[in-house]
Amino acid sequence: MVLRKSTRHHAELFRILESFVTNKINVLLVDDHAVVRTGYKTYLSLSDKIGQIYEADRGEIACQLYTQHQPDIVVLDLSMPGIGGFESIRRLISRNPHCKILVFSIYNELIYVTRAIKAGAKGYITKNSVPETLVAAVCKIARGGTYIEAELAQKLAVSMASDQDESGKIKLLSPREFDVFCLLANGYTARKAAEKLCLSYKTVCNHGTAIKDKMGVETLAELTLLANRQGLIHSQDD
Repeated sequence: MVLRKSTRHHAELFRILESFVTNKINVLLVDDHAVVRTGYKTYLSLSDKIGQIYEADRGEIACQLYTQHQPDIVVLDLSMPGIGGFESIRRLISRNPHCKILVFSIYNELIYVTRAIKAGAKGYITKNSVPETLVAAVCKIARGGTYIEAELAQKLAVSMASDQDESGKIKLLSPREFDVFCLLANGYTARKAAEKLCLSYKTVCNHGTAIKDKMGVETLAELTLLANRQGLIHSQDD
């Protein structure tokens, strides 16, 4: 009799514990810098709302791990080798339209924010944010909300009130074309861009031609000036 009562008690404790664990938010961190991922993981692990944390160093691996573990939210950087951040978002959304993605990037220009949201991300914060912002964004998005860093949200509201022709043209670029556009505008040669994105030289050249056509420019210098006006010029170390 005592044994039965003890067994039932343990079973009840197990159910309570199981419920507690399943209510936690499982996260997939995607960033090509191991040290950065370690920092994110430390921040998130401090919250009792966070459960399992998986890691990937590029988009291709992220897609595989997402299928395998089905995390509640994906936190990813935009600047990564391989397929890159925007294409990663597109592929994750194509696998699961309900995939919840938070972009955590060094870039604070609106063009990155609008493209990320258009691709399917539910939120966008910068790496200048305090750790509490990351945890708050993860929790809100995982539970069905959206989260854009306050300063970016204000800029976005102002931007949406005015029609920007160049910005509109950039929105016509595919995710891969946008990656190539940013690299070429920031001084990468076609060969260096191909190496960084794991593409062939010919593919990058073809993208470059398509980009110039869509932007309505003829030279790389014009393309660079356009990118500079949109705040897309960064150092190659970004």
